[in-house]
Amino acid sequence: MRTDLKELRFLIGFTYVAGIGRVKLSLLQSYFGDLESAWTAPLDQLQSAGLDAKAARALVATRASISLDEELAKLERLNVTALGPDDPLFPPRLKEVYDCPILVYVRGTLLREDECAVAVVGTRHPSVYGRQAAEEITKELARNRVTIVSGLAAGIDAVAHRAALDAGGRTIAVTGCGLDMVYPGSHVSLARQIMDHGALVSEFPLGTRPKAEHFPQRNRIISGISLGVLVVEAGEESGALLTAHRALEQNREVFAIPGSIFSPLSAGTNYLIQQGAKLVRNCEDILEELNLNMVPQQLEMRDLVAPTDTEAQVLMHLSKQATHIDALCRISGLPTPTVTSTLAMLELKGLARQVGGMNYVLN
Repeated sequence: MRTDLKELRFLIGFTYVAGIGRVKLSLLQSYFGDLESAWTAPLDQLQSAGLDAKAARALVATRASISLDEELAKLERLNVTALGPDDPLFPPRLKEVYDCPILVYVRGTLLREDECAVAVVGTRHPSVYGRQAAEEITKELARNRVTIVSGLAAGIDAVAHRAALDAGGRTIAVTGCGLDMVYPGSHVSLARQIMDHGALVSEFPLGTRPKAEHFPQRNRIISGISLGVLVVEAGEESGALLTAHRALEQNREVFAIPGSIFSPLSAGTNYLIQQGAKLVRNCEDILEELNLNMVPQQLEMRDLVAPTDTEAQVLMHLSKQATHIDALCRISGLPTPTVTSTLAMLELKGLARQVGGMNYVLN
């Protein structure tokens, strides 16, 4: 079910308030019971609900300066969609992130197949080697129907987006500004192509200009909507390393392209490998690690054959935690041969996988 329009209006309003994120919004919802009451509450009640004085004053000032109806009209005019975490179109993997955004703004389209996504990030000033590696591996990922996620920045980000598009694949760009502008300005044409074959995504409301502090926030979304992050080239203080660290915090896989020990552009990636990141030589290394070797066939199976009632019953009892087949038989009440054959079909569809010892997880 799509997020209620009335609730969405207030979620949009809260994205304009400095100092209020998911945690503080949850405090307000718990105290007032609904978003409208929280949005209209007087200053003293906001502080009683747990907001610090600065955030409470920011909320009071913001609601006096904007019209929520006008903000909705602007979004409609620019074909920007606002998605709350309860919306079925909201990136499901992003919901797992502890600092999940209040909502995301989307320009373009998000599809179910975008759940199979890998982020490709790196320096803004890549070498010829870095460009070649990013381009070749990204194209192969895209040809295997893996959606490519990056940050629309100059350098490796742009190479990754363009390579995905050239391969006929999908790509998502997460930005550090409102979706009524493009940063850097030289990527306006690229942004249009991305909207036609994927989406621009941001947690920042319209009118938000790019600022240095926005990009670490953006990075957690890049990694949050992806299965893993590939760092192509990065210096010791590159922002790409921040994305890799956020990926580790979010229990995502981290991959790195090795480089010369004499190149400062490889200092960051070589360090990541030293710390346990998966060394990547080609696309197959990523597909194998993420169990994505059969993605095209699995997506085709999902589209052609909807889960049967029995499959849905078994899926209901699977999670990210491994469950033994005997336990599945017991809690589902189904006979062992039925569960065994059902799990085999779910594996073919890419909906479940065995992790050893007859234990299964949601894929």
